[in-house]
Amino acid sequence: MKTYIRNTATALALVLGVTGIGAVLYAWQLPPFASDVQTTDNAYVRGYVTLISPQLAGYVTEVSVKDYETVKVGAVLARLDDRIFRQKVEQANATLASQKAALANSEQQENAAKARIGASEAALDSATYAKRRAEENWNRIEELSNKGIATQSDREQSRTTLDQAEASIAQAQANLEVSRQDLQTIIVGRDSLRAAVAGAEASVELARIDLSNTVITAPRDGAVGEVGVKLGQYVAAGTQLMAVVPHDTWVIANFKETQLAYIQPGQKVEVSVDALKHATLTGHVERFSPAAGSEFSVIKPDNATGNFTKIAQRVPVRISIDQGQDMAKRLAPGLSVVVKTVVGE
Repeated sequence: MKTYIRNTATALALVLGVTGIGAVLYAWQLPPFASDVQTTDNAYVRGYVTLISPQLAGYVTEVSVKDYETVKVGAVLARLDDRIFRQKVEQANATLASQKAALANSEQQENAAKARIGASEAALDSATYAKRRAEENWNRIEELSNKGIATQSDREQSRTTLDQAEASIAQAQANLEVSRQDLQTIIVGRDSLRAAVAGAEASVELARIDLSNTVITAPRDGAVGEVGVKLGQYVAAGTQLMAVVPHDTWVIANFKETQLAYIQPGQKVEVSVDALKHATLTGHVERFSPAAGSEFSVIKPDNATGNFTKIAQRVPVRISIDQGQDMAKRLAPGLSVVVKTVVGE
C-alpha cells in the first residue's frame, strides 16, 4: 500500500513538473510552442489631444460648448471680454490716420516748396534784369561824367544803384538755394513718414489679431473633452480651458525586442479592443520607434552598478487601423487593446 502511494505521488509530481515546464515554455513561446504569431497586450489606442488655451488674458464672457460635445473646425468654443481690444483697434486706426495725414501734408509741403523755388527763380531773373539796367545806366553816366556833362551826384547815385542790383542778385541766389534745400529736407523726411505709416498699419493688424484671439475656436473636427473653464472666470494666456480630440486614432503596441524580428512594416495585424467586448479590428504596421521605450523615460535605467538581471526591452510600434470599419469610430485615445500579428500576412 505504501509503495502504491509513493508511486502515485511520484507520478503526480512528474505530471505537475512537466505541466509547469510546459506552461513556462508556452508563456515564453519557446520550442515546441514557438509560433509565428506575435501578440502583446501592452498596447493602447492613441490620438491627437489638442489642449485649448487662450493667447490673451481676460474674463470669459461665453462658454459655447459642453463636456464631450462634437464640434466642427472653426466652431466657437469660448469668448473673452473684447472691449479693451476693440478700443485698441480704434486707437491703432486713429494713429494710422494721423500718420497718413502727416504723409499727405508732406506731399503738400513739397508742392509749396516747389512753388517757392519758382518764385525764387523769378526773383533772381528780376534781379539780373535790374542789374543789367543798372550797369547800362552806370556806363552811360560814367561816360557823361568823363565829358563833364553829368554831375558827381549823378555818378554816385548810378554807382549805388548798380551795387544794390548786385546785392539783390546775391540775395535772390541765396533765397533760391534755401528753397531748394527746403525741398530736399521734405523729400528726405518723407521716408520716415512712410515708415511711420507702415508701422501704424502693422499696429492696426496686430490689434485686429488680438481682437480675433478673444474668440476661441476649434482647430479641427472632433469632440470636446471635459470643459474646465467657467463663465466669468479670469484666465491668463496659456491657461488650459478644455481639450479637443479629433477622430484620428491609431494604436501603439509595445512589443518585446525578441518579437521584432517577426514583425515588418506593412504587415497585417488584428486588434482586439477590451472596451468593445473584445471586438476585433484589422490594421497594418506603419513603423517602429527609433529607440526602446526606456530611452524616452525621464529617469533612464542605469545597469552599470550592482547585480544585473536582463529584461526584454519594449519597443513601441505604430499600427494604423484600416478604413471602412464601423467599430473603428468608437475608438478613443487611452483604450487598452490586444495586438496580434502573423508573419507572412
